[in-house]
Amino acid sequence: MRLGVLDVGSNTVHLLVVDAHRGAAPLPAYSHKTELRLAEHLDQDGNIDRSGADGLVEFVQEAADLAEDKGCESVLAFATSALREAPNGEQVLERVGKETVIDLTVLTGQDEARLTFLAVRRWFGWSSGRLAVFDIGGGSLEIAAGSDEEPTVAVSVPLGAGRLTREGLTTDPPDKDEVRALRKRIRQEMAAVAGDVLRAGRPQRAVATSKTFRSLARICGAAPSDDGPYVPRGLRREDLAEWLPKLIKMTAAERADLPGVSVGRSSQLVAGALVADAVMDLFDLGSLEVCPWALREGVILSRLDQLQPR
Repeated sequence: MRLGVLDVGSNTVHLLVVDAHRGAAPLPAYSHKTELRLAEHLDQDGNIDRSGADGLVEFVQEAADLAEDKGCESVLAFATSALREAPNGEQVLERVGKETVIDLTVLTGQDEARLTFLAVRRWFGWSSGRLAVFDIGGGSLEIAAGSDEEPTVAVSVPLGAGRLTREGLTTDPPDKDEVRALRKRIRQEMAAVAGDVLRAGRPQRAVATSKTFRSLARICGAAPSDDGPYVPRGLRREDLAEWLPKLIKMTAAERADLPGVSVGRSSQLVAGALVADAVMDLFDLGSLEVCPWALREGVILSRLDQLQPR
């Protein structure tokens, strides 16, 4: 069957069309996305402003038309922290439902962590043993760990790269005092949940997903995306420690010239790198393997699992 998956994130809104059926890996057939940056379309009360809502409705309708053109049987549409945390999120959802044919569902942070974990488990398989999975989004950091397809622990922490940049870094390049304060905040908030993750035992495989981790891995020497998804990629703690001071000294424009870094994400890279550094330090990880599957694939796999076998 052909499915459309519409992912409304804090930074990007992404339609992915896949060919999928139970027992097989979903194969990407078409991709369309835009950097809507919903998390930056907030008024002083934290509500999504008219411009952000207009842009979302416009893209959702465009995605619905494209999914129909590509022959999708259905569209799985979900939103994450930007809509989840906005006081007027329900009103924006109602407007999307009235003005488009798409039923947009808001995932909890725990659901994000759980579904991402499912995708990583399916990608690496049972031989991976106990997994720990880390995903840096625009608004939050998701952490999940366990030995089965359902994680033993799944948590979401407000440590997304976009959020931290907006709230903690006001200059370009970042001010050293702001960097120090942000580093302290990240480590305190992460330490508050680290015990729950570590209590069940040390992971046999530690995995990272998300654009932020992929960009950091590429900067530190991982293979480019053009080499395909089956090339092993990873991020070593010592390489990140070497690059972090360099990233802090760069402007956003200079970071955008680095391999694997887009112009739209370059301003968030320092905050993302500080989160990645804290992950590897507080969880005592020498390296992280980068998984090409993440939340979108988890949503697809979960949907396929619900289908009755032929």
